[in-house]
Amino acid sequence: MNAIFFDLDGTLFDTRRDLAATVNHTRRDLGLDELPVETVVTFVGQGARYLLMHAIPESDRPFEDLWTIFKSHYAEHCCETLVPYPGVLETLEAFRRAGWKLGVNTNKPNFATHAIFRKFGLTELFGAAVVAGGDGLPLKPDAASLQACAERLGHTLTPDDWMVGDSWTDMKCAANAGVKGAFCTFGFGRLDDARYDLRLECFADLQNMV
Repeated sequence: MNAIFFDLDGTLFDTRRDLAATVNHTRRDLGLDELPVETVVTFVGQGARYLLMHAIPESDRPFEDLWTIFKSHYAEHCCETLVPYPGVLETLEAFRRAGWKLGVNTNKPNFATHAIFRKFGLTELFGAAVVAGGDGLPLKPDAASLQACAERLGHTLTPDDWMVGDSWTDMKCAANAGVKGAFCTFGFGRLDDARYDLRLECFADLQNMV
């Protein structure tokens, strides 16, 4: 049976407001003005270090200090306003019933990823097949993260498997791992010069593959 792997931010969930709010909590703690949501989300998708270094460029504090402040706020606020995109929960269930192997490969911090899955009842669905930021693996677009996710499923990647995401990091990860990429236009990532095999205007379009 084939496997399908999902990004989280901008793919399964609209997390923009919670991410921006946490960045702005951190900026206020440092005596800095807030940033618009639209600005913050341009820095999402390449891991916490990239987000904080670009969203708080005025600070001369080391990343570790910024991360401590950010993590404290995000642990409290990561599930406040986020919602799954339309059709996500129903589509995931359809794939499960059809026997697909399901995994999540995200650069989002692991503590927030698992908190979100607990809130929405997705922990059992994905089981151990969740690779996230802080798991000690190279972040996307490095193929090692997707390979590790497949291994947690007891699966060997094939050209018939899929990576679903809203960012160039997802599509290049798919290409680097030798699987197909489905690009979510409804998310808030950037495609840049990455290529994809399938373009999704809404998440439920994936059900055409089941």
